[in-house]
Formats: sequence, C-alpha cells, structure tokens
Amino acid sequence: MAGQVESQIEVGDRGRVPGFVRFFNGVTGKLIGAGVPMGPNALLTVRGRKSGASRTTPVSVIEVGGRRWVQGTWGESHWVRNLRAAGEATLTMGKRAQPVKAAELTREEAAMFFSDVLGPYVRKMPFGTFLIGSVLQSRDILDDPRAAAERHPVFELHSAD
Repeated sequence: MAGQVESQIEVGDRGRVPGFVRFFNGVTGKLIGAGVPMGPNALLTVRGRKSGASRTTPVSVIEVGGRRWVQGTWGESHWVRNLRAAGEATLTMGKRAQPVKAAELTREEAAMFFSDVLGPYVRKMPFGTFLIGSVLQSRDILDDPRAAAERHPVFELHSAD
C-alpha cells in the first residue's frame, strides 16, 4: 500500500467528525488493505497538498453505469483538499490498485449527482436511507440536493491508464 492508512477527515466545514468514523476508518482501512472486499469501500491514496507524502483513507465509491464518483461526506476534509490539489490518486479495491484522475463536479453537477445518481443508489440499499440520514448525518443529500452540493464536494474518477 502506497501510504499509511490514516484519517484524512480531521475537520470539515461541517464541524468535528464523529469519533466512530475514525474508529471504523481504521478498521475498514486495515481490512481493505489486506484485500478483504468491503462492498463499495476502497482506499484512496493521494499526494498530500503540503507534504507531498502519500496519504491513504477509506472512501465509498459510487459506481453506476460504468462511471465512478467519491464524495466528501464530511465536507472539506483533508482527503478532499488533497485530491482537489493533486487531481489524481490511486484507488485500491481488494487487491487491485488503479491510478485515477479526479475531476471535481461543479455545484450544479453535484446537485444533479445527488438527485439523479446517489439518491436512487442509496434508496435501493438495505438501510441506505437510515445510514445516510442517521449514521452519516447527511440527510440533505436525499432531501435537498442543491444544499448538499454546497457542503459535500463530489469528484468523478476516470482511469489514468
């Protein structure tokens, strides 16, 4: 694995990230790093915008219709700012690592993503609405996609190959 798995979600523009997220990110990161499939979760390794060192964090990858996205559930987290600055990363799912280019969606594109892609995706998942609304405290993604686009950056990932 390119960088040590760590929490790249220190402080977002929505305030402090709940403690359980750090705990689960540590566990999830270790399992994914060991090659254990974790549903839509993957490791995102991106160059730090200040240090230049590789930073790795677990993220959920939304894959629909052959396209892939990641979104900043906790707002302007470290991994979001690093990905925005670098424009590229390595996405590791299971034992497969793939270099990717990241294109940040505009606010309008992000609002459409939340209403047309992520909303229906989440509603199909068992407990998806509960997970987004209660556990991740991101009910705005389902109820108010325009407002969500102001608080949750979204990146589309493309193969760098």
